[in-house]
Amino acid sequence: MAVKIRLKRLGKIRSPHYRIVVADSRTKRDGRAIEEIGKYHPKNDPSVIEVDSERAQYWLSVGAQPSEAVVAIFKRTGDWQKFSGDTSPSGVEPQKEKPNKLDLFNAALAEAGSEPRGAAVTKSGRSSDAKVEGTPAEAQQAADAGAAAASTSAS
Repeated sequence: MAVKIRLKRLGKIRSPHYRIVVADSRTKRDGRAIEEIGKYHPKNDPSVIEVDSERAQYWLSVGAQPSEAVVAIFKRTGDWQKFSGDTSPSGVEPQKEKPNKLDLFNAALAEAGSEPRGAAVTKSGRSSDAKVEGTPAEAQQAADAGAAAASTSAS
């Protein structure tokens, strides 16, 4: 029996997900598979590639022929280099874990000394800052003085 390692397409229109399967070469693209050895989600950012390396090495060793797309995936994960004895490095570096946003916020808060540095900037705040020159505290004092002068002259 001629065995191939190829991609089985799943997912919706314009949202493909693939399973890396071992199947008889005469079956349909999405037909019955002998074994599923991985998955590939190209639309995710970064794309998800998961391969059961032990099973991939087994099927390659017994003569299963990978498709071109599967060879490219195996090269990215380093499985093709293991099989062929090639010494070139694999094409994928493991993704670094993203730092927790809460930890980043707490670190920034501790660095700032738990005190806000200035007034919050909003769209309405930007237009009023353009009219009044100086720091926000000076602008507030000028506005308070102007309001007090207007109330005394009106009485």
